[in-house]
Amino acid sequence: MKNYVFAALLVLVTGALVTGAFAQSSLFDKYDVNMTKWAQLPGGTWGGETSSVAADGKGNVIVLVRKAPYFRVFTSDGKFVKGWGEDGLFNQAHSLHFDSDGFIWATDPNDHVVHKFSPDGKLLMTLGKKGVAGDNTSHDTFNRPNAVTIAPNGDILVSDGYVNSRVVQFSKDGKFIRIIGGTKGSGPGQLQLPHGIAIDSKGRLLVADSDNKRIAVFDKDGKFIENWAAPCRGNIVITKDDTLYASDVNAGAVTILKDGKILDVIHVEGRPHGLSVDPTTLDVYTSSSVAQNPNVTKSVRKKPASN
Repeated sequence: MKNYVFAALLVLVTGALVTGAFAQSSLFDKYDVNMTKWAQLPGGTWGGETSSVAADGKGNVIVLVRKAPYFRVFTSDGKFVKGWGEDGLFNQAHSLHFDSDGFIWATDPNDHVVHKFSPDGKLLMTLGKKGVAGDNTSHDTFNRPNAVTIAPNGDILVSDGYVNSRVVQFSKDGKFIRIIGGTKGSGPGQLQLPHGIAIDSKGRLLVADSDNKRIAVFDKDGKFIENWAAPCRGNIVITKDDTLYASDVNAGAVTILKDGKILDVIHVEGRPHGLSVDPTTLDVYTSSSVAQNPNVTKSVRKKPASN
């Protein structure tokens, strides 16, 4: 019964968001949403789709754009710092992730690869084989990988979800460990377009099982535990206290959950394909992947009212 009540609330909430009833606000009033143009752009335009965004908690925000320079670096208040990433580095710049050591990870679905960069932009590692597509059983190739995250021990987890239906786990030096999921469908442990991944404080893997509109939860050994209902056709991020943020391009919203329960819903501009939560301030950044209106929105976490 609990899951049915939750699902009904979720439909009501996201339906209201789509119709604009809670436009430019967060449902439970935890965030102030900045619907204006956050980034102060050289020349005034992005020049390409704003596919992803990542904040490092140290005042730096990187936006991944589908046109060189692919990486645009800003301060947290939107001031442009620099751009890097020469033309031809990506076939399709897609998703972005900062790990705890400051390294930058990015996926390229069209080239079937995942890249690791140093903080100053040097290419350090590539997983997958450029231009070579693999199936659900492959240990060293992907078929349009769309997200990456790094475990506390350095293990690399790649969401290989646009064609395949799995997450692939590697050691920190790129050696294959296991396949998680690997079967397309809606049954327990099956995935239908996994499109975002995160690891919580218990070592559990959370997967945005986007076409099934749920978060799939696996243990540290890749065994399925449970599903949480949530619109998540975008990205997911988890904070240190295991609060989960899930963006959805269709709802135009970010749903905030804890142990599968809704805490807040933020309506944002455009189609929030990219999502990041600043680890220090808990400010939320979303990037819209609409070619006609690329944009990054910043939603500022409100300070608790003083007594």
